[in-house]
Amino acid sequence: MKILVTGATGKVGSRFVPRLLAKGYDVSILVRDASKASELAGLGANIITGDLYDPGTLPPAVAGMDAVVHLAALFRTFTDNEGIVKTNREGTVALAEAALAAGVKRFVFASTSNVYGSGYRRPAREDEQVDINDPRAYSSSKIAAEQQLLSLHKSKGFDVRILRLAFVYGDKDPHIAEIIPLLKQLKRHSGSRMHMVHHLDVTQALLLLLNTNGLDGEIFNVADDAPITLYELADSVGKAAETFDAEESALNDPFEGIQDISKLRQKTGFRPMVPSYYVARDLDIL
Repeated sequence: MKILVTGATGKVGSRFVPRLLAKGYDVSILVRDASKASELAGLGANIITGDLYDPGTLPPAVAGMDAVVHLAALFRTFTDNEGIVKTNREGTVALAEAALAAGVKRFVFASTSNVYGSGYRRPAREDEQVDINDPRAYSSSKIAAEQQLLSLHKSKGFDVRILRLAFVYGDKDPHIAEIIPLLKQLKRHSGSRMHMVHHLDVTQALLLLLNTNGLDGEIFNVADDAPITLYELADSVGKAAETFDAEESALNDPFEGIQDISKLRQKTGFRPMVPSYYVARDLDIL
């Protein structure tokens, strides 16, 4: 299978692509700056220079591919809302349309659990109502991209699969260190829980969506088996005392930030290889 991966030099892509290559796939990666992908090229990835901002570079990138795994995104911590929308929504649609025109058989899109709000009164399922007008540009841009991809599926029969990632960590990813300061800024309750997913299980889920037939037009959550409280996460890196102030109010929504992953289990056989953050810590794979 010939696969084009976007976002290959990012947090997820830089860990996914080597595993994809190790399994023998023919992997090409779309990058703006080839010099930043030299390590992946050394592992056997074919470098294609292009840019989601430049739709003219996309048809040559997808030509001859069997599948596209679209990981590239401008993240929620950026303040460039225009750039976030241009990358996450417009860039995604341009890439999908180029892939469809080129006859690419499968398009896997990495979305985010941040599309969910609160008040569901249960772990969030894939069919929950999400708000395309969410004031968070990262979330609303991902929702818009999802909806336009699903429209391509319905109108053109394009085989699109959407994976909503929980908070991704592991493999020396600095993601945890980066989010701890934000918890204080956002004044999150120490008892709030966060669903996480290790890079090993992101790879597992992406491969399942790449290789399992009959999943076109579907959305899937991916997370581990044991959501962790924000206090526990901060405490694990010695930052709890400085992250949380004394709290007098109760936690409003105990299910906010929690995803239901039963659909992925039932339809693909997914089982987390790293079922909790504490397992990852004990195995020294943080």
